[in-house]
Amino acid sequence: MQKTNQAKLFSGKHILIVEDEYFLADETRRKLEELGALVVGPTSNVSRALDLIKEHHIDAAILDVYLADDLVFAVADELEARDINFVFATGYDSSHLPAKYKGFALCEKPTELEQIAVALFGPPVGLNRLN
Repeated sequence: MQKTNQAKLFSGKHILIVEDEYFLADETRRKLEELGALVVGPTSNVSRALDLIKEHHIDAAILDVYLADDLVFAVADELEARDINFVFATGYDSSHLPAKYKGFALCEKPTELEQIAVALFGPPVGLNRLN
């Protein structure tokens, strides 16, 4: 039950996906749409991601760190400048992130959307939290 409530945090939100693994990006897109999210992208390209940020309303983003042609940090910087929440979804641990990004959420692949939802939007109202 708790996982379902957490995933509902995506409902109605515009989520940017920056991921270079096609099947993973498409699966994430499909799952987010099933949860009621409005997906922006996905894209595997830094410059296209920056264009999408300028062209679309975005509530949050899921960013793969290592893209085929680049690192995603320019996208993270733009999102941070616009005060848009994001998580890094990567197969690498936090030691691979520059010090500047150590405080940002890191979800190791394969990620669960419930975990990402809480990292982006916090626990849903009405969920019991353990202190």
